[in-house]
Amino acid sequence: MTFNELGLRPEVLQALENMNFTTPTPIQEKAIPHLLSGESDFVGLAQTGTGKTAAFGLPLLSIIDWSNKFPQGIIICPTRELCLQIAKDLAAFGKYLQPDTVVAVYGGADIRRQITQIKKGANIIVATPGRLVDLINRKAIDLNRIETVVLDEADEMLNMGFKEDIDMILNQTPDYKNVWLFSATMPKEVAQIAKNYMLDPLEVSIGHKNQSNENIDHIYYVVKERDRYLALKRLIDVNPEIFGLVFCRTRRETQDVAEKLGKEGYSAEPLHGDLSQAQRDRVMDRFRRRDLQLLVATDVAARGIDVDNISHVINYNLPDDIENYTHRSGRTARAGRKGESLVLINPKEKFKIKAIEKQMRTTFTLGEIPSTEQVFQTQLNSIVQKVVAAPLRHEELDEFMPQIIEMFEGHSKEEVIQQFVSAEFARFLEFYRNASDLNAKASRDDNGGERRERGRRRESDGNAQRYFVNLGRKDGLNPGGLLRVICDETGLNSSDIGRIDIKEAFSFFETKPELANLILDASRRAEFEGKSLNVELTKDSGGGRSGGRSRGGSSSSSGGRRSGGSKFGSKGSSSKSGGFKGKRSSKKSY
Repeated sequence: MTFNELGLRPEVLQALENMNFTTPTPIQEKAIPHLLSGESDFVGLAQTGTGKTAAFGLPLLSIIDWSNKFPQGIIICPTRELCLQIAKDLAAFGKYLQPDTVVAVYGGADIRRQITQIKKGANIIVATPGRLVDLINRKAIDLNRIETVVLDEADEMLNMGFKEDIDMILNQTPDYKNVWLFSATMPKEVAQIAKNYMLDPLEVSIGHKNQSNENIDHIYYVVKERDRYLALKRLIDVNPEIFGLVFCRTRRETQDVAEKLGKEGYSAEPLHGDLSQAQRDRVMDRFRRRDLQLLVATDVAARGIDVDNISHVINYNLPDDIENYTHRSGRTARAGRKGESLVLINPKEKFKIKAIEKQMRTTFTLGEIPSTEQVFQTQLNSIVQKVVAAPLRHEELDEFMPQIIEMFEGHSKEEVIQQFVSAEFARFLEFYRNASDLNAKASRDDNGGERRERGRRRESDGNAQRYFVNLGRKDGLNPGGLLRVICDETGLNSSDIGRIDIKEAFSFFETKPELANLILDASRRAEFEGKSLNVELTKDSGGGRSGGRSRGGSSSSSGGRRSGGSKFGSKGSSSKSGGFKGKRSSKKSY
């Protein structure tokens, strides 16, 4: 089937022909004829990257009465980035119509300018929920004559806490409107919207609900907690042409990982909620132009990213919700291309992989973190191929050739080649000189926990300062993880940390007494896998075994840990998910 057979307007077909679009994707082929047929509600379930924007955008452009200069269709989506992308796509699809009457409204931009654009005569409004509610409250937009409402990435909007805003918007529109809902997954909250605001909708599902894109290879790697960043570097180094997204769980972790990569010469930038809108726009523009090789992002900041040719998605940590993993991995393998979603886990997180496999009806492959030899071979091949493929610039270099030849006098061809390769390869040779195998062994102790790492069960120094930590084994904390957090927060070396004792619900560690103020000040905002890690002085110094804390409270619980954190919770746990101002809908846990 071709687009010519779907019943679209001639002007839209002409634009598609100019864009060399001839064959619709499965979701487009099933959705477009139905949406063009008249009054009907619709639910379309398909993975990110399968062409959902054209599936609703092409029929919407075809049914709009362009002679009437008032809003007839609104498209609601979760983020500014997606809002702009949809508006850009509609402008391209409607090139021979009146695309200047498609207006994007979103937070972080001048609302007065957006109001002016709407008053000029907007036929289609593409909006984020918060900004659209603001415009409604200011009486700057009239939804009384809206004929079609499109909810794009509905599951993400609900996950971000926009349910109340969506309810308010839909209640402002006429009863006779069509509602077209598009989503990658179908949690119960999305189904509830369909029940409340739709009348006998046609539901089209491409693949099973919540199913992963079949063009994505899902690979997981088991590493010790302390080796997570080193493993990330190896995965990047063994893929020299990588153009990818690295997903972290928290804003702080996102910033730290991006800064570390940047200092070590990688083309990487962070994208998280603490950045200003101007900073986010700058980073996204660089990423779209491929000036950046790696975008390190949180789930919220990366929602709505629509960038083609992303080769890899790397999960530095798994998200709390399975649906978020679906959206993460869906950033690659778009438009029928192949892609890889790589996951780093510690030995105690294997059950998370099983949960994702079951929910998404997909299979993960256990991968091996590349060895030093594999990285060397890959990088050498890449360097040599770039040199061989580089165009010869005779005109620019001819006048310098005598000088260059003189400088290499006395060197053989092999020696010259070795010099060039060594200069390019020096960074890898230096870093990997004493590198070890990062693949963690899945060994377990009698209690099912990871075995304590050698070297951390030092004898206690009677003069050392002892600290209480509110997390323990049940929180996934191990000696390496605690060591990594403390060293990352304080800038200390591992040799500055003495004995570490990991208990079931809390932990202890020791340092020299003169480091106490540094430890306490630097660890005020410390987190471990999304959980607040609180560090307090104990009453006794090193060698004491009471475990009492200087600021009171029982040491038999996990102390002042915040409610929230992972929804992977082990059997019998009751951890709650955080949210946006208390509005976040409940989600399926792992």
